[in-house]
Amino acid sequence: MARLLSCGALALSLLTPLAADVSGCACDPSKPETLEARECGLCKEAEKQPQNIRFFVLKDTNPRKPNRWLVLPRVHWTGPHALDQMSKKDRDALWAYAIAAARERFGDQWGLAYNGWKVRTQCHLHVHIGQFIPAAESHNFKFVRRPEDFPAPVDGGLLIHPVTGGYRVLTGENAMETGLLR
Repeated sequence: MARLLSCGALALSLLTPLAADVSGCACDPSKPETLEARECGLCKEAEKQPQNIRFFVLKDTNPRKPNRWLVLPRVHWTGPHALDQMSKKDRDALWAYAIAAARERFGDQWGLAYNGWKVRTQCHLHVHIGQFIPAAESHNFKFVRRPEDFPAPVDGGLLIHPVTGGYRVLTGENAMETGLLR
């Protein structure tokens, strides 16, 4: 019986996702050796981009997410690169860029997901672009008319998709990318 309980506990631990936390991010572009850490991979990619661009798009390299793309700002800042650390002007520009990139790839079926820093495995801010899964819709989504009205949560993420006359936005959770087709 004890062995059966041990096997059950092991199985449960394997099914429970490990918590990620980039709050102690040590990525520093002035010290290239710091960009070798796994959590600094997107910072390293940002450093490869031309200095004169604000945002760029990368294909998600995770083989379990073959239909995903990422939008990233070129700039770095200290800590977990949280969305609320960006200026309102820069956030508005990020959303405009991400929406255009999403429409280009997925037409009207797009979705944007920003995971809260407590579950992210990468320090550099990034927005997931993918096809929105309609089954992810719930009464917890709020209607927003303009991207300029998207919130910048201090704690948690965002899931956004288009609807007639505006957008539906979900906040209050950390792992938002689950609302997008892998």
